[in-house]
Amino acid sequence: MATPLPTVHRREHTVTVAAPAEELYALVADVTRWPAVFEPTVHVRHLAWDGRSERFEIWAEVNGEIAHWRSRRVLDPDRLYVSFRQEHSRPPVTSMSGGWLLRRLPDGRTEIVLRHRFTVADDDPAAVARVEEALDRNSARELGALAALAEIGHPVDELVFSFTDTLPLAGPAEDAYSFVARAERWAEVLPHVSRVELAEPEPGVQWLEMDTRTADGATHTTRSVRVCRTPEWIAYKQRRTPRLLSGHSGEWTFTRTAQGPVAHARHTVAIDPAAVTEVLGPDATLADARAHLRTALGDNSLTTLRHATTVPPARS
Repeated sequence: MATPLPTVHRREHTVTVAAPAEELYALVADVTRWPAVFEPTVHVRHLAWDGRSERFEIWAEVNGEIAHWRSRRVLDPDRLYVSFRQEHSRPPVTSMSGGWLLRRLPDGRTEIVLRHRFTVADDDPAAVARVEEALDRNSARELGALAALAEIGHPVDELVFSFTDTLPLAGPAEDAYSFVARAERWAEVLPHVSRVELAEPEPGVQWLEMDTRTADGATHTTRSVRVCRTPEWIAYKQRRTPRLLSGHSGEWTFTRTAQGPVAHARHTVAIDPAAVTEVLGPDATLADARAHLRTALGDNSLTTLRHATTVPPARS
C-alpha cells in the first residue's frame, strides 16, 4: 500500500496599504533590509543571487526561539510577485513555500497578500496548530511593518539605509572576533558602554542588553539578539532601539586579506521620523538624522574594533 501524501495546509494574510505597489514590492524584494524592517527577522545572508532568483539563509524569531533555515525565491517585478520555498525546514515542519503578491487597487492603494503552504511530520494536529499560530503572528507583524513604513509619507530610501566601516587589525582576526563575541567585558574597557548583560541560551545565539553613553551625556538602553559564527562573523538585531530608530541591524565580519586581517562593521537602520525633531531639535530634518546616525553608530563601532586590537583576548 502506498504511503499517503502529507496534507498541505494553507494560510493567507492580507493588508491594504495606502502606498504604491512598486514601492511595497521593492521592500519585499530586498531581503537585506528585512532585519531592520521586519520585527521577527534577525539576519539574512545571501548564498546566490542573479537578479531574478536567489538563495539565502535566514534567522528569525519563531514562537520565542531563533529559528534558522535556507530559502529560494523567484522575483517577478512585472507581476509584482515573489515566490519562496524553504530548502530545509525546522521540525516539525517538513515543507514550507508560498508567495508575496502586490495588487494595485483602483483607488491607488495596494493589497498585500502573503500566502504560505506547509506540511508537518505525521500530520500531527498539535504541530499544525503551532505552525499556524506562528504564521499568524509573524505574518501580521511583517504586514504591519510594511504598512507602517510605506504609509509614513517619506521615500523609503530616506528612512532605511546602510553603511559599512572597515578597520585593518593590528592582531589576529580571531582575537578581534573573540572581543566582539565576549561582550560581557565591554563595560570594563569601552568608553561608551556603562552596563552589559550577556546570555547565550544556545551555542551561537546570544541576547545582549547594554547601556551606552552618547556624546551629549545621555544614556540609551538597547537589547539585541546576536547570531555568532566563529570566527568569521557576528550578526545582530536590536530588539530595543534608541528613540531615533524604528529598526537597527548589523554585522561584524573578520577576514584575512593579502595585506593582513581586516574587520568590517555594517549597519542597516530604519529612522523613526516622528522622533527626529524630538531627539535632534525642532529644525532637524531626515538628512540631519541620517548624518547623526552615521556618525554616532560608526564611531561606536570603530571604537569597539580599535579596542579589539589592543585588549588581550579572553581565555577560558
